Amino acid sequence: MQRAARELNLSETVFFLPSERGCDARLRIFTPVGELPFAGHPVLGSAFVLGDLLSVAKVGVAKVSLETGLGPVPVELERDGDRVVFGRMEQPIPVAEPFEHVAELLAALGVPGSGLPVEAYRNGPRHVYVELASEDEVARLSPDQRALAELGIGVSCFAGRGADWKTRMFAPFHGVPEDPATGSAAGPLAVHLARHGRIAFGEEIEIRQGEEIGRPSVLYARAEGTAGRIERVLVGGRAVIVARGDYLLG
Repeated sequence: MQRAARELNLSETVFFLPSERGCDARLRIFTPVGELPFAGHPVLGSAFVLGDLLSVAKVGVAKVSLETGLGPVPVELERDGDRVVFGRMEQPIPVAEPFEHVAELLAALGVPGSGLPVEAYRNGPRHVYVELASEDEVARLSPDQRALAELGIGVSCFAGRGADWKTRMFAPFHGVPEDPATGSAAGPLAVHLARHGRIAFGEEIEIRQGEEIGRPSVLYARAEGTAGRIERVLVGGRAVIVARGDYLLG
């Protein structure tokens, strides 16, 4: 599986296997260089594919359950007729923790500081968040990829206000210099913003990503609960099936 993911060289490649925990399928998720226990956009895209396949035998499937390395992830699917048009997953609750190399991270990004505390969240991958003053500053970023890779993280740089946010996510440690859409980073971003008072808990945000690499995406995220107790993290978006075929493993 890792060799196939390296050959395809996408941000993530997903393999479906029979579930061991009563879900519709078990997922194994690989970047070009390693396996992840959970990743948001691969789970969302997999739900679209599985929902499309299940519709052959069960028109009107509203929910699928996908087994990941962090446990089952339920995904609610919205349909237009038999076609899946939107999905919303309930993600593993991210765990906030301090980040120990703030100075090195800011130097690698080429920015003087962050508007909010630079903190890390784990929901499978470890994501670190840096707030910049404007969307233009986010768009102009040209980070030192080698220095970022040495930190062993994914970093989301973001700016915005209210329900509207722009982000870029760099993860050279995982073999992904820049990701066009990062569902696993979207949920913790909503948590981060709510914990620090940028938005209210329960408020849904729109996250735009990928414009700078010609692959624009939009995700929606919200965190429910309180700063002391996160109850649910929901991330949604759209996916498009663009091709079908056979992949031969030699």
